[in-house]
Amino acid sequence: MITSNDLRAKYLAFFQERGHAVIRSASLIPDNDPTVLFTTAGMHPLVPYLLGATHPQGKRLTDVQKCVRTGDIDEVGDGTHCTFFEMLGNWSLGDYFKKESIGWSYEFLTKVLHIDPERLAVSVFAGDADAPRDEVSADAWFSHGIPRNRIFYLPKKNNWWGPAGLTGPCGPDTEIFIVRDMPDCSPQCSPACNCGKYVEIWNNVFMEYNKQADGSYIPLSQKNVDTGMGLERTVAMLNGYQTVYETDVFAPVMALLSQKTAAVLPEAEATRARRIIADHIRTATFMLGDEKGVTPSNVDQGYILRRLIRRALRFARKLELDSSVLLEAASIYIGIYKDIYTELFANKNKVLEELKTEMDKFSLTLQQGLKEFEKLRQYIQNNRISGKAAFRLYDTFGFPIEMTLELAADAGISVDTEGYEECYKEHQLKSQAGAEQKFKGGLADHTEETAKLHTATHLLLASLKKVLGDDSIQQKGSNITAERLRFDFNFPRPLTEEEIKAVEAAVNGAIQAKYAITCEEMSLEDAKKSGATGVFESRYHEIVKVYTMGNYSKEICGGPHAANTGELGVFEIIKEQSSSSGIRRIKAILK
Repeated sequence: MITSNDLRAKYLAFFQERGHAVIRSASLIPDNDPTVLFTTAGMHPLVPYLLGATHPQGKRLTDVQKCVRTGDIDEVGDGTHCTFFEMLGNWSLGDYFKKESIGWSYEFLTKVLHIDPERLAVSVFAGDADAPRDEVSADAWFSHGIPRNRIFYLPKKNNWWGPAGLTGPCGPDTEIFIVRDMPDCSPQCSPACNCGKYVEIWNNVFMEYNKQADGSYIPLSQKNVDTGMGLERTVAMLNGYQTVYETDVFAPVMALLSQKTAAVLPEAEATRARRIIADHIRTATFMLGDEKGVTPSNVDQGYILRRLIRRALRFARKLELDSSVLLEAASIYIGIYKDIYTELFANKNKVLEELKTEMDKFSLTLQQGLKEFEKLRQYIQNNRISGKAAFRLYDTFGFPIEMTLELAADAGISVDTEGYEECYKEHQLKSQAGAEQKFKGGLADHTEETAKLHTATHLLLASLKKVLGDDSIQQKGSNITAERLRFDFNFPRPLTEEEIKAVEAAVNGAIQAKYAITCEEMSLEDAKKSGATGVFESRYHEIVKVYTMGNYSKEICGGPHAANTGELGVFEIIKEQSSSSGIRRIKAILK
């Protein structure tokens, strides 16, 4: 059996032997990226370098990145979908390209992991008006022994990556599949099918283009390779498992949930419920244990976290599981990952306390929802709850539609589920429209305006420490658009009006001082000794960039920045508020 630890170690060693520097996983919460709530791929922290900035550790990189994707949350419970997952990746920043990348992928899969080449199939970009058919990749695979009948040409829908936002680096990709021992579903069966014969394990993206705001694609001056291998799915395939929930990272929790299940349900229903709980609690554990300090709330990352915890609790209720079992599951995950992601063990108490607090809050929500349901029963007509009323229970009181259906069935009442779905879709469309405005732009939005605002966050952090007299204040999150900055930091109370004005004045004083902004590359250990602030990790041999602004600010950062603080203009705080428990949020602009 190959374990998750085995695969991580083999992957990193393979690419390190081929000149790749091993970098650590970035936080689940992206820095200065207004396009996404979570890190969804290993390339997110590397965008400035994919666009041409020099990475301090060179042109070849490799890592294991923790990721969260919630776009297909309703698919969780099947054999392969996870909201949290680990992505094995390697990058070429303007160095090697398609032939080398494909050659190493083939070598790793067949020589290191010992996958029979007969079990491999690949897909390549079929070409369209934006970019030509990718014969280079197809020929490379053929040269390594993949026959033409297992090289599939698929459209942009299947074989094109990005951009992650509305604009930015993107390009054709080649995807690698394990072929399961089952017949074709039809004469047209291919990796584009959902029949289960082809299971994707690796995706090699060839970033050749930069998508513009007008929808056009222009060639990138620096061509990059960005690959991603899903750890859980690959371990499952290597061991001959049917699902990721049989792998070593899930199996102990699945066994616990099975042992503790008290409800008598059809096996398929119980299995799906256990998978959802196992997935959601793992994701919640990583969100809560992240170095950026995410906690449940009604906005942004906190809202997603709250939804996952409450969804897990709802399925726990269906299995008649005591909520303490979910805390036990979180503890198991911390034990499994503590040597790989040390922040989980360091934040163990916070993880368990926040989980318990949210469970208690949801219990109160259910009590309130039950009261509102009983009130509603007195006014319904034709023994039927309208879709609008059912949606109000969900939207106003947080009462899940599944619980409304359960209670209605017990009382012999029907529910207008179609009407509910219409209300829900309308709510989603409004939310998406708001999100598009909030997250407009793209990962490549490193304009002069965003560079200035990014520089201002450094001055803001230094000013908060100075005015509040608290050197323990750290950045807990940052979101920058071309119009404003949003900065989260740890502090136990609201700032007074006088403190806000003093912080504002301190930042403007640093701007008026016209400090030159310099950048030095050094080891993390030397950065720490020099007095630079930042999150200091255990791998002190890594090279980092340290930005210095006179004697006012010295921080580890990847950029982008202005050249002089005098370029920033006038700094104005427009709002100070709570972000989550113990975390404050400042929104500010430059005029």
